[in-house]
This record gives sequence, C-alpha cells and structure tokens, in this order.
Amino acid sequence: MTQSPVQTKRILLIDDDAELAELLSEYLETENFKVTSCLDGASGLAKAFDDSFDLILLDVMMPILNGFEVLKALGGNHKTPILMLTAKGDDNDRILGLELGADDYLAKPFKHRELLARINAILRRISIVKNQNTAEVNAPNQQLMINHVKVNQATREITCRDHLLELTGTEYLVLVYMLENHSKIISKAEISEQVLQRKLSPYDRTVDVHVGNVRRKLLVIDPIDKMKTVRGAGYVFLQGAE
Repeated sequence: MTQSPVQTKRILLIDDDAELAELLSEYLETENFKVTSCLDGASGLAKAFDDSFDLILLDVMMPILNGFEVLKALGGNHKTPILMLTAKGDDNDRILGLELGADDYLAKPFKHRELLARINAILRRISIVKNQNTAEVNAPNQQLMINHVKVNQATREITCRDHLLELTGTEYLVLVYMLENHSKIISKAEISEQVLQRKLSPYDRTVDVHVGNVRRKLLVIDPIDKMKTVRGAGYVFLQGAE
C-alpha cells in the first residue's frame, strides 16, 4: 500500500533582507515548503490577504510598511498564523508584535533548524484545531460552555454572552485549553508545552501576552473578569455561576 504524499505547505516570507530571504527560501523548500518572498511590508501585506498561505514569516524592520504596521492592517483576528522575526534582545518588539496579533516570535540571528522547529510547532497546533473541528462536526451535540463563554469547534468560533470573540488562532487555542481545564491553576510552562508546542524558555513572555490578549477581549464584552493570574503559579479560568 503506497503512502499519500506529504502536502506541501505554503509560507509567505516578508523580509527586506534579499540575501536572507533567498537562503531561507532555498532551505525551506528542501523541507517541502513552498515559499513566496516579499521584500517590503506593502507588497507583503497585499500577499498576506491571500488565505491560501499556511504561515507568514514577518520581519519587523522593513521599508514602506514595517512589521507592526502590517500586523495592524491585518487586524487581530486573522486566521493565518504569523511568526515574527525580531532583533535579538529587543523584548519590546516581541511583546508589541504578540499584542498586535502575532502567534510567536523568533530572534535574529537564528539557526535554520530552530526556525524549522518553530514553524512545525505552529503548524502542529493549527492541525490540532482542524482535527478538533472535524470531531465536533461528527458529534454536533457536544459543546463547551463555561461562565458564559461558549465554544463551537465546528466553526472555530467562541462567543461570550452570545457576542463573537475575534481571536487569532493561538488565542483561540489558549482560551479553549483554559476552558477545558477551568477552575484549575494552569502554569505558563503547561500552556507553552500543550498549546504553543514548545518548552517555556526563561524570560519568555509569549504565554503572558496571549493570555492577556484573550482576557482583554473578554472584558470588552463582559466586565466580570473570568481569568485570574495566580502569582508564581499560573492562570485559572473561573467557572462562575451559569
């Protein structure tokens, strides 16, 4: 019995470093990715609206439009995951990128294998969402509703008091994981490993920012805070009174 060929994933690389873009394209294509490169933010943004991409690699410092301006233009509810490429040691850029809707970041300079591992981790968690959606379609009577927050995995939508939450793909996964483990204290390390598909690194604030984004979006709809920070331990989603 012959195995089905591995489906080629499409990556949009937006980076004004032409030499780096060429090197990354050649490397990723040997790993069964099809790469489209754009050397400025404006042309990258135009391409980014093409939903056929599986992932976007987005540099911060670029001409015409920088990476932050691209993120703002895409909005905070885009479905294509975005991996920001930031300057080494620039924590402010990383945090701002995550707050504007990036799913993860990687500091330059980086090793090619490190980039590949980060890309594969993001694609794995997107695959988890798709598999969950398929399971929900096959069992449509199952639903998750905690403290007025309801998950419809068939449509990948989450509502709070019947108002739709506009979430990025990673924010969606973070909230679903917290809902599934409601009333329990969940550590940052656990969220990083189970949702981001990677071990938590020292001083890594990725989980903090994603949880903060979800919390802020919930508070816009319902002023009663449903997510609590447990200092030194992690986070908890409160069951509340339905």
